[in-house]
Amino acid sequence: MVSSPKPGETAAVAPVTAAPRWRRSRPELLVELFFRPLASVIVRLLLPLRVPPPAVVVANAIAGLAAVYLIVDGELVGAALLLQLKTLLDNADGQLARRSGRTSAFGRYLDTEVDLLVNVALFAAIGYVTGEWALAVVAFLALTLVLSVDFNEDVMYRRVHGETVVTQPSTADEARPSCWLAAVYRVVYGPQDRAIQAFAARRLERLLEGVADPALRDQATLAYHDGFTSSVLANLGLSTQLAVLGLCLVLSTPEAYLWLALACALVPVLLQARRELLVRRLVA
Repeated sequence: MVSSPKPGETAAVAPVTAAPRWRRSRPELLVELFFRPLASVIVRLLLPLRVPPPAVVVANAIAGLAAVYLIVDGELVGAALLLQLKTLLDNADGQLARRSGRTSAFGRYLDTEVDLLVNVALFAAIGYVTGEWALAVVAFLALTLVLSVDFNEDVMYRRVHGETVVTQPSTADEARPSCWLAAVYRVVYGPQDRAIQAFAARRLERLLEGVADPALRDQATLAYHDGFTSSVLANLGLSTQLAVLGLCLVLSTPEAYLWLALACALVPVLLQARRELLVRRLVA
């Protein structure tokens, strides 16, 4: 049986959407059923051409920014299709890096920051075409929170189940551009990740006050970082978000996606209440 970390121990900071090159502990169903298999086809075509994985990340960025341009231009169906292409390329670059043996800190940081850039541009474009600037800003912040909680909970889930998780690639042997990207990465994602992981650790430790039995503490820790929570959050991931946005664009209702993104921020709150209730019942 795997051993879990001491309850209340804060795990090492795991930057949100850090472009990890591992499969998630829980699947994002739309990715597993659709995007990953199609991305595998793209990878098979690119491997003989020796295309570097960062080039696929750049293509991913171009597709996303082209979708932004089409949203502003009123071509919503074309924008929706380009967003799905972006998701395919986003799934392909990691597969290509692994299968070609060319994983790098540069590619991982670039992937993360490309996603952030495109997200900012998408919400700005939706704010522009709908005139709902305030709603677009709040929805962007809500989505960022959901993605952050999703990634960090996946990391914490893996750790309490005994997995060794490396969330920040080393730049020791990388060129200067990797160090620059790493610096941005730490500034943008570090504070929110520390806050999320510290909050989770503090809440768990508070729930376990007065519980001395090590076996019960370990059982409660596993219940707190449970598979259901990770599964729900996984299916609010970026690939699913862009698929939903694409549907809203096809239906000519981009404003509806802003409200959906905002509503997603309620899910981590409900999941937190649920798992705290589980732990209270367990230790009562």
